[in-house]
Amino acid sequence: MANDWRRIYDALYMKKSAIVGKGLYTRVRIPKRAKIGEFGGERIGLREASRRARSRRIIAIVELDAFAYDASVGSNAFRWINHSCEPNTFMRCTPTRAEFYALRAIAPGEELTTDYALFDVPVTPMVCSCGTAGCRGMITGDDWRDPALRQRYDGWFSSYLADRHARL
Repeated sequence: MANDWRRIYDALYMKKSAIVGKGLYTRVRIPKRAKIGEFGGERIGLREASRRARSRRIIAIVELDAFAYDASVGSNAFRWINHSCEPNTFMRCTPTRAEFYALRAIAPGEELTTDYALFDVPVTPMVCSCGTAGCRGMITGDDWRDPALRQRYDGWFSSYLADRHARL
């Protein structure tokens, strides 16, 4: 049962997104709270991750405790996950892994999305095009500081951001 997520991960595919560019979709129903897969790619140092992130318009890098993964190198499906202000997934980080889980049941053919407010990322503010009823209109690198979002996603933030919340 522990490897059931691999069946889900193997059913993910990329196609044109109604949100922006390409998106990540599923061929199978994903139950609420199910592990969907792990973020991967080229394993790089944190300094290199920071350098790469500054030079890109689209960032597919996740920093962990001692290293980062750059999903733009390799074939990791999560490089295609788009932002939504009303997401259906979240990413749980451990010191060595970044895992995606379903926030709610996800239907076959549905695009997988995550809220970038769950991450501390140095992005230039950009217009959000998720089109949901609860769209915030903008994505910034400081969305995680918003008290309403902190309350909404309580328990879903990485331990790193939860520690930062405690200091606010």
